[in-house]
Amino acid sequence: MSYWETITVGETIELGSHGFEADAIKQFAAKYDPQSFHLDEEAAKASMFGGLCASGWHTAAVCMRLNVDTRAAQAREWIAAGNPAPKMGPSPGVTNLRWLKPVYAGDTVTFRQTVTAKRKSASRPGWGVLEFTTLGVNQNGEPVFSFDGAAFSGID
Repeated sequence: MSYWETITVGETIELGSHGFEADAIKQFAAKYDPQSFHLDEEAAKASMFGGLCASGWHTAAVCMRLNVDTRAAQAREWIAAGNPAPKMGPSPGVTNLRWLKPVYAGDTVTFRQTVTAKRKSASRPGWGVLEFTTLGVNQNGEPVFSFDGAAFSGID
């Protein structure tokens, strides 16, 4: 059985959780998204958010890191079981990227992906395309982040 064959539509994969702390929120914002509600507690209190919150790009970057780490761990486990290394490709893109609620300092967000479709690539022999929905929920179970994505995967 190939790695491709083990992936099933409807399967949900837990990517992990991340705690968003004030210092990290400010550091990311200072470098990549220097808006006042990401950099300064007082300015954030006066904003529409009412408190210091993470950049949506910070949330997306954390999600990507957890995704890469989870996929690498799955590949290591697959190889350790005596299977050939799976071919994993890049993503051709995402749609419906949403920041559904602010991620505040002190929040913990848990991310998961659900496979929504899989098909052989029409343009790349030996490759398939996985489609999935990614969701991030805060410690209260409230959705805060989501997107639909796709990724190439070897089918051999």
